[in-house]
Amino acid sequence: MGDRDQRQAARLVDRIIEEVAAWPHVETNEHRFEGREFTLGPREVGHVHRWGIVDVPFTKRLRETLVGEGATEEHHVVPESGWTTRYVEDDEDVEQSIWLLRLSYLYHVNNLKKTPKGAENFENVDVAAELDDLGVSEAVRAAFERRGVMETGK
Repeated sequence: MGDRDQRQAARLVDRIIEEVAAWPHVETNEHRFEGREFTLGPREVGHVHRWGIVDVPFTKRLRETLVGEGATEEHHVVPESGWTTRYVEDDEDVEQSIWLLRLSYLYHVNNLKKTPKGAENFENVDVAAELDDLGVSEAVRAAFERRGVMETGK
């Protein structure tokens, strides 16, 4: 990858970082290989690498669904895991990467809402409504429903 391509990838990744870092209770930290990771407490929502890679963890079942739907790819290093990889080369990839990271964020929020602290911290996050806004498939929605919560109507 040439210098110009690396600078363009870094600019695209910076847009992802700016968006995700603004979500409630998301912390950003350094990640290896020129990366930035996003966490909710001890849970990693995903991470980005400056040269244009976004890695997002899901359960294996959810990862298989997302890969099967063409929303992402298997992880570039550990393809048998629940991790996914999205390569960022243009504006569409930025939007899709943010979509994947938001999906991961909502998955964790959905689980954290089962705890008293999580219910308090995320009372204004309507997971079901956001899934509607993201336009997820029934298979993706089912992965959330298996985990419970999914309250609507705030």
